[in-house]
Amino acid sequence: MVEKKFTVTDQAGIHARPASLLVSTANKFESDVFLVYKGKDVNLKSILGVMSLGIGSAEEFSIRAEGSDEQDAIKELEKTLQNEGLAK
Repeated sequence: MVEKKFTVTDQAGIHARPASLLVSTANKFESDVFLVYKGKDVNLKSILGVMSLGIGSAEEFSIRAEGSDEQDAIKELEKTLQNEGLAK
């Protein structure tokens, strides 16, 4: 299991477009990938799950991956967040 913390830098938070990008990225991997926010874990491969959290600007969250390609999943999701200016 690998887990990494992030802070939202996008003024609009994690809304539909960034959620869609994250879900698309997570679905490239076989590992189970979860978004953890305020004690809730949701499947990062589910757009409805991600949107249900309502993560706003400057909020902290974690991404956790469990499986054979967990390291690659975390690295790629971190890259997506940074390239899109969503979180650091």
